[in-house]
Amino acid sequence: MAKRKLRAAYPSDLTDAQWALIAPLIPAAEPGGRARGVDMHEIVNGIVYVLRSGCSWRMLPHDLPPWGTVHYYYRRFRRDGTWLNVHERLRTKVRRAVGRRPEPSAAILDSQSVKTTKKGDPSAATMGSRKLTAASATCSWIPSD
Repeated sequence: MAKRKLRAAYPSDLTDAQWALIAPLIPAAEPGGRARGVDMHEIVNGIVYVLRSGCSWRMLPHDLPPWGTVHYYYRRFRRDGTWLNVHERLRTKVRRAVGRRPEPSAAILDSQSVKTTKKGDPSAATMGSRKLTAASATCSWIPSD
């Protein structure tokens, strides 16, 4: 593992306690390859920096790992489910801390995800089509001959 460089902290940096919670969920280096040359704590700090600040990957400060490396791990963790595991661990911890069961017992559905009528049902309330009463805005300024 690479040694951490000392640098000024950003507001988005994970504390050591926060890092200790998610470090076990970060996948180890691929077997058979060379040793990982980056500090994963700094990689996650870079990812959180971009997500919290809203800047582009290429605008990542130069005292964090190279933007391409940080972006590679962000995409890899999205694809392999690492972020989902981190989210579940943190959700469980937060729910237990406030005295709730670890798993949520309810869900919220919005009107966009729940169908209220069957398509083609003659009893379903539908709106009829409207006729436009105004002249077309694209050609109303053209003088007529």
